[in-house]
Amino acid sequence: MAGNEWINSYLEAILDAGSSTKKRDDHVKLTKDAKFQHDNKQHQQQQQQLLKEEKPFSTTRYFVEEVITSFDESDLYRTWVKVIATRNSRERNNRLENMCWRIWHLARKKKQIAWDDARRLAKRRLEREQGRNDAADDLSELSEGEKEKGDPNVSEPIKNLSRINSDSQIWFDDTDKSKHLYIVLISMHGLVRGENMELGRDSDTGGQVKYVVELARALANTKGVDRVDLLTRQITSPEVDSSYGEPIEMLSCPSHATGSCGAYIIRIPCGPRDNYIAKESLWPHIPEFVDGALNHIVNMARALGDQLNGGKPTWPYVIHGHYADAGEVAAHLSGALNVPMVLTGHSLGRNKFEQLLKQGRLSKEAINATYKIMRRTEGEELGLDAAEMVVTSTMQEIEEQWGLYDGFDLKLERKLRVRRRRGVSCLGRYMPRMVVIPPGMDFSYVTTQDSLENDGDLMSLLGSDDRAQNKTHLPQIWSEIMRFFTNPHKPTILALSRPDPKKNVTTLLKAFGECQPLRELANLTLILGNRDDIEDMSSSSSVVLTTVLKLIDRYDLYGQVAYPKHHKQSEVPEIYRLAAKTKGVFINPALVEPFGLTLIEAAAYGLPVVATKNGGPVDILKVLNNGLLVDPHDQNAIADALLKLVADKNLWAECRKNGLRNIHRFSWTEHCRNYLSRVEHCRNRHPTSRLEIMTIPEEPMSDSLRDVEDISLRFSIDGDIKLNGEIDATARQKKIVEAFTRMASLNSNTGIVYSPGRRQMLFVIAADCYDSNGETTETFQAMIMNVMKDAGLCFGLGKIGFVLLTGSSFRETMQALSCCPVNIEDFDALVCNSGSEMYYPWKDMVADTDYEAHIAYRWPGENVRSMAMRLARTEDGAEDDITEYVAACSSRCYSYSIKPGAKTRRIDDLRQRLRMRGFRCNLVYTRAASRLNVVPLFASRIQALRYLSIRWAIDLSKVVLFVGEKGDTDYEDLLGGLHKTIVLKGTVAYGSGKLLRNEDNFKREDAVAQGNPNIKFVETSEGQNIAGALVALGIK
Repeated sequence: MAGNEWINSYLEAILDAGSSTKKRDDHVKLTKDAKFQHDNKQHQQQQQQLLKEEKPFSTTRYFVEEVITSFDESDLYRTWVKVIATRNSRERNNRLENMCWRIWHLARKKKQIAWDDARRLAKRRLEREQGRNDAADDLSELSEGEKEKGDPNVSEPIKNLSRINSDSQIWFDDTDKSKHLYIVLISMHGLVRGENMELGRDSDTGGQVKYVVELARALANTKGVDRVDLLTRQITSPEVDSSYGEPIEMLSCPSHATGSCGAYIIRIPCGPRDNYIAKESLWPHIPEFVDGALNHIVNMARALGDQLNGGKPTWPYVIHGHYADAGEVAAHLSGALNVPMVLTGHSLGRNKFEQLLKQGRLSKEAINATYKIMRRTEGEELGLDAAEMVVTSTMQEIEEQWGLYDGFDLKLERKLRVRRRRGVSCLGRYMPRMVVIPPGMDFSYVTTQDSLENDGDLMSLLGSDDRAQNKTHLPQIWSEIMRFFTNPHKPTILALSRPDPKKNVTTLLKAFGECQPLRELANLTLILGNRDDIEDMSSSSSVVLTTVLKLIDRYDLYGQVAYPKHHKQSEVPEIYRLAAKTKGVFINPALVEPFGLTLIEAAAYGLPVVATKNGGPVDILKVLNNGLLVDPHDQNAIADALLKLVADKNLWAECRKNGLRNIHRFSWTEHCRNYLSRVEHCRNRHPTSRLEIMTIPEEPMSDSLRDVEDISLRFSIDGDIKLNGEIDATARQKKIVEAFTRMASLNSNTGIVYSPGRRQMLFVIAADCYDSNGETTETFQAMIMNVMKDAGLCFGLGKIGFVLLTGSSFRETMQALSCCPVNIEDFDALVCNSGSEMYYPWKDMVADTDYEAHIAYRWPGENVRSMAMRLARTEDGAEDDITEYVAACSSRCYSYSIKPGAKTRRIDDLRQRLRMRGFRCNLVYTRAASRLNVVPLFASRIQALRYLSIRWAIDLSKVVLFVGEKGDTDYEDLLGGLHKTIVLKGTVAYGSGKLLRNEDNFKREDAVAQGNPNIKFVETSEGQNIAGALVALGIK
């Protein structure tokens, strides 16, 4: 019953907390700290949750959570029974009974959440295991025949390429000067600028911002790289500095750069123009960012091509997305441009989700509502689908974090790599290559003296006779730190982190306070962010700092521990120097450290280190060999490691020497060489030569005659400007004759009536008009007629191009259009089978082979044909619920017919199962959920529209999309972006949206921006209503 006594003391504390003063609160918490030193791990988890919620600290809530976390529900039940048995009429006892009952039920709810989570994880593990087993069965041991057979999907056998490791270098400055590379980096959220970065201003503006800015500069300084663009969101909010609203910011212009070369921050407008919004709210605005980024990249490719490549566009060498949101952007851009993509996760949503669920305080629904974890996870999964390479900081990130994702399995990835090296088919399966490339660092601020041996005695710096006079020459932060110490000459143990429970500073203090030899030999410096008043800080930060002050008082560490309130970012190097001058030690005792950048910074100044054995420090110390690893939960191990380094001067000197000798492995120069070598090795696909921007041809006379104004503009050429290189009157007359000759030729050959490069706008019809059986309705023909009629009346048909986007096959599309009183040649393009086929009726009726090659990336072909049909059926489904519809199949699309009333898996569930087996596809239910189309990863209606935008040089803001109120399962993709959208009410009666996502997945508002000014609704598809909507969208 000892546990029940502790519960009783907690309950009494809760009752007292309701009306207590601040003094009493402090006393109760101090009592708790004294009694529960053994429960430090659970205490840290509780404080971590408080940090995330950012709510004012509540002693009542603190104690309630301690009870729920620390005690089993059976103990709480016994306490409740005991309270009932001893109750009386006093109000306090009644409150105690009621409170005990409520806490007991909270504990039961927590247990239920944990149970549900365990069931979910078990089910997921079984699904993953089944998926891996399926893949393993197909990729079983190679036969002798297979070893000789090449992979048809690999143009050159990869076995001829040597494997790149951390020691081999392909990228050399003296051999790659002839390269003219254009690299695109994307970091969408936070406040990004080159100078005076506001790191720590909020959770979105942290180490990632510094990393991407320094990476852009370093890459631009690498020989062979001409241009680096760092794309981020443009913010014009009055809440932030005006510099974040500048469209372009130059980061660097290397000496070898010419013209527009160098490193630049490019800010792309997306979302609310005058609001700075958190990353969790950016998801609906990603399509707008993609379109804006695409416009910039295409324009820059043309400019660089004119400057460096003889007029041929210089497409990006690689597109690199940072974090989940930018990873999704990079995936879409990679698919639209057909260039390689690299992904860096920085922190991963699924890992965070599992940690929050293990705590048992928040349900899955609550976590998703707060952090948009499901949406974030899907962005990361899409990044894995598209990425050639994933850059990680440590092996721990690969094995324990990325290993949680459907789209990556380390064993399967290695098996596929072996098969590719042998030139053997991978049977349509792909896994991105995971590589460990630690973040680089700028060591320019490290002086020569920092790396030289010296006695580190502050006596020579302070002076023994005239200390006050010499002290004025010391850095201000040194004086601020040393004022805490009775003896500032002792070695300094330095810890530098946020006041975050995960950083485990309290365990460090206990280790220091309880080790008398260590206290006699060294001082302790704690740099825990900046603060004015602890009471004004977030709840978790204030709890950590309050605990630090109490521990200092408990162990009587006054004169031995420094904890300055303020420091500048520019003073951090001086803090490291002070610790090194005293022959001190740097420590990172975090419970888990994803990487450990501070360890590298400390090594650059010659400081030996003690670091947690959980996470990135393991890999860092393996390279640097300059310190010791410890269990962060073992305060005795921490004290022993610190004492060993401080007391053994030979060991200290050896660790210092090793760190300084190996620190170059973490320089930006080394990082960029390693990075570019890895990218070169993983570039299985190159910028396709097929993707060319169409030059706008001279306008044919047959079309010019439709507009008298166009004729006058075309032929009003002044013969007096001959000296400036223009044609004279004689040449003008010759061109007029040639134009009429071409007109006659065109009239005699009606096969080609115009070139789409002339179009000023595109009207795109994407309304999915089907009845309950999946057959095209008459509304489809009426809508086309009204759209074309209204466009002709308002703009003139010669200026407007028409495109049809549909999930139906080409044969079905032609059949539907045959009932419509329009000429098929009036369409510039027909995009069929959910974006997997493209036809140009004005040219011929043959599928565009260039487009087929463009979308072929990672298409599994025949390997997925039977697998998709099998996985789409539910466990209790009949064999004939889903059957292959051969008439609609093509080389880039497998279509399956769904029996009316049959149960099939939703898109997110089916995609997950295919990912687990290494297949990367796009899935669309169409024709009122009566058809399933399996198409290549980046074959979609919206991606087809981006492809045409590039080929025909039409800005996406000049595109108007006509849709219904519902549609195929790719309907949401059509609603976002720079294009204008007109929703025609009443045109679509049946959609397929019910088969898009499961109920526990993210919601539509996480994918489609609410209140989008580019979307207008009209009651019917009649011309008058359409014209009014066009005017409302600013199209005149």
